[in-house]
Amino acid sequence: MTNHLFSDVIQQMKAATDRQLGVIDVEGTVVACTDGEQVGARLPKLARVVALSEDQAVHFSGKTVKALTSYGSSFDFAVFVDGDDDMAHSLCLMAQVALNCTKIYYEEKHDKATFVKNIITDNILPGDIYIRAKELHFAADQKHTVFLVRQVGSVDVGAVDVLQSLFPDRQQDFVISVNETDIAVVKSVNAEVEQSELLKLASTMEETLKSQIFVKTIIGIGGMADHLRELADSYKEAQVAIEVGKVFDTEKTVITYENLGIGRLIYQLPTTLCEIFLDEVFKKNSIDTLDQETLFTINKFFENNLNVSETSRKLFVHRNTLVYRLEKIKKLTGLDLREFDHAIIFKVALMVKKYLSSRDNKMF
Repeated sequence: MTNHLFSDVIQQMKAATDRQLGVIDVEGTVVACTDGEQVGARLPKLARVVALSEDQAVHFSGKTVKALTSYGSSFDFAVFVDGDDDMAHSLCLMAQVALNCTKIYYEEKHDKATFVKNIITDNILPGDIYIRAKELHFAADQKHTVFLVRQVGSVDVGAVDVLQSLFPDRQQDFVISVNETDIAVVKSVNAEVEQSELLKLASTMEETLKSQIFVKTIIGIGGMADHLRELADSYKEAQVAIEVGKVFDTEKTVITYENLGIGRLIYQLPTTLCEIFLDEVFKKNSIDTLDQETLFTINKFFENNLNVSETSRKLFVHRNTLVYRLEKIKKLTGLDLREFDHAIIFKVALMVKKYLSSRDNKMF
């Protein structure tokens, strides 16, 4: 709890009374006071009296004191007022209410975010999630989706504040700095939310960061978490979305885990298994024997759903020219791309080759 929050409330109350008011911590140190010179003074005996007060306002050494509400069994802060008369008692109770509201608001906002960060980073035991959620008045079954915003190139610490401005409900939505480049946005959603809505929201985040602080990003979107304990899974899915997207969807800046398709499966395969697969598919000649023009033709053929006429039109070549190229590919690889089964094998092989190339680049 930052002491300046207490000071703000105490100073506002100063204008309403000539009594001295203040706040002490569990050790009796004055952390806020209407008399600024008293801040830092130590009142250990007063703290001990509060510890034994059982949540009642008590009088001690010319002061009235009462503990603030705490999640634990012992107090962490208490408010005191000079005097032991009825006026001092009333002022102490009113100050306690005002300071409690400030304290609880701060703790719930701050601790909920910390709680959520601990969940997504696996820093809390599954059995403790329900207990802590109950302490923080957190709806454990509220549905959430995790957006992982990764800054690319230049990094700006102000990105967290920019994203926070897009999500004003800090009791339901959380913007969490994970590391120097990554920010997790844990957004509450309803069960009927469409993928298009999530993509639109991610695009808004991307454009806002780009326009306000000139930061480029890649955003991964995890699946829906039906319960708090599933947030870690959604976060990991958002991470996978970014990593797989860097390999198979290099032009995309927003990638959803649910739309990764076969790329997600390939990314999880051992490299040795991938190499064996390529050797089995390209028995006649290695995939590396295909030149760039041939690979471009193949990709265009796939983009146009194996339609020869449409592909030739897009390539600005005669239909017979494209047929000749496909026959050439068949002779080199043994695969006829006009046959659906062969086309699937070739498409997967190209993706596996791309995956292996990305792994090789990471090693250097």
